[in-house]
Amino acid sequence: MIRIFIADDHSIVRLGLRQLFASTPDIVTIGEAIHGREVLEKAEHGDWDILLLDLSLPRVAGVEILRRLRVQRPELAIIVLSMYPEDQYARRLLQEGAAAYVGKNRSSDELLQVIRRVARGEVDPAEQRQQLGESAESRNHQAHDSLTAREHQVFTLLIQGQTPSDICAELDLTSGTVSNHIHKIKQKLGAPSIANIIHYAHRCGLID
Repeated sequence: MIRIFIADDHSIVRLGLRQLFASTPDIVTIGEAIHGREVLEKAEHGDWDILLLDLSLPRVAGVEILRRLRVQRPELAIIVLSMYPEDQYARRLLQEGAAAYVGKNRSSDELLQVIRRVARGEVDPAEQRQQLGESAESRNHQAHDSLTAREHQVFTLLIQGQTPSDICAELDLTSGTVSNHIHKIKQKLGAPSIANIIHYAHRCGLID
């Protein structure tokens, strides 16, 4: 039996996933969380095989949860289930330690297939990058690809609408450190302001 923990702040999404897994004999839902801090707290003692993780959780976003759980529970398989485009986000998150990335536009059958393959240890980052056309040879380089892992975390939170002070609290960083990251992001993206960073993300299809 594959034990799944669902982390998503949308009640309709959680209900749909619960119903899907309830009708699947080899998968069971053993817990849920609606914000990031709850995921981290429950992960300390949770007995899960797979964490199904939304990227845009409040009170600690999915990217930071992924980073922390890679240290806290390296044996835990994490599948990112997100509305954000796979071709823009999957490669980076797989490099950060996600077992798989599934867009919310995928079918239920595709999600179940990924869950079963991850549970068997059959999905690896290189394979999924290849499936997504995300190898270094096949993907055109974009400015945000040059961001470091931490800069990309800050960038992702900015385009999700968080303020610099929100980011300080979420990532447990000083205001000076966050300001420095934002300054480097602006330089690398050629964006003189946070508004220009948001515009860049829209232009690249990273957000609607």
